[in-house]
Amino acid sequence: MTERSPAPGGLALVEALVNTLDIESGADSLDTAEGRARFGITRDEVEDVRALRESLRVALLAHAGHPPHREVTPLGDLLAGAPLVVSVDRRDGSATLAPADEGPLVSRVAAAVAEALVAGTWARLKACEATDCLWAYYDRSPAGRGRWCSMQVCGARAKMRRYRAKG
Repeated sequence: MTERSPAPGGLALVEALVNTLDIESGADSLDTAEGRARFGITRDEVEDVRALRESLRVALLAHAGHPPHREVTPLGDLLAGAPLVVSVDRRDGSATLAPADEGPLVSRVAAAVAEALVAGTWARLKACEATDCLWAYYDRSPAGRGRWCSMQVCGARAKMRRYRAKG
């Protein structure tokens, strides 16, 4: 996992949520008051948010063509009950989906996914192929075929492993 510019629009929220867990070290920022405050959640909501995070990670792995890292509740099931409203701008008539009453995190995530679907950017948010990483990243490669969060770290490690295996 390396520093990249955040995903565009609401996908930055999704990317940040998925990246609250550092797979390699096991550190989970949702365990801290500061980490929970970043997403506007309470300690009582952490387990539900973790389930949402891992369902999102499975979707992002699928975007990159990778199998799920574990069994999770399907993302569609988690987002199905998210209260959203259609907001229409009076001046230009443009419409967007938004969380009802700045709703719970699941509603903000659902709105971000809907926005990304409309913008055509949802499939570019991916999870790193490295099983000891699985970091979320926005694939800005021209062909949209990125596999790792960082070519310099995870990509280089994978290439070195393949090279050594040939040895």
